[in-house]
Amino acid sequence: MPPASRPCHSVPVNQNWEDRVAAAWAAFDDYAEDEAPRFRAVIDALVAELPDDSPLGPFERACAWDSTGRSDKAVPLYREALARGLSGYRARRAKIQLSSSLRNIGRPEEGVALLTPELDAPSDELDDAVRATLALCLSSLGRDREGLSLVLEALAGHLPRYQRSMRNYARALVNPRQ
Repeated sequence: MPPASRPCHSVPVNQNWEDRVAAAWAAFDDYAEDEAPRFRAVIDALVAELPDDSPLGPFERACAWDSTGRSDKAVPLYREALARGLSGYRARRAKIQLSSSLRNIGRPEEGVALLTPELDAPSDELDDAVRATLALCLSSLGRDREGLSLVLEALAGHLPRYQRSMRNYARALVNPRQ
């Protein structure tokens, strides 16, 4: 029986391919810093198996560049993946990672613009990553109180006590009269 396929962004993706991509990322920490080109070659080989117009290709390549310290190379690839129709969970990851990369290359205002709408997106396990990355972008713009407010709001949900207090403190940082 052939491996199961599942639709992903209008492109059928073989589960075996997904598993091999996951395995490559699971092994990422096994690569020394000077082996970054070798890791990117592993990802490039997997991407070569995809259709030319797949949004997954530029997304995975962007992640590989980003994870090996080259935000400058990742930014256009994240943009390409989103322009090709990357959607769902991976699109949200791409927005978070693109925002972080934009901050790293000195364009945090673009990161803020990209992530701010994500605060109102349907909730998922990436909510705290959205807030943390947005907080970093805001801090890079000198908007530390807004960033701290987002981080406290994200942290509050994980505290065993003081959740209401932390949420109130978070709001007070940006709206002192409340």
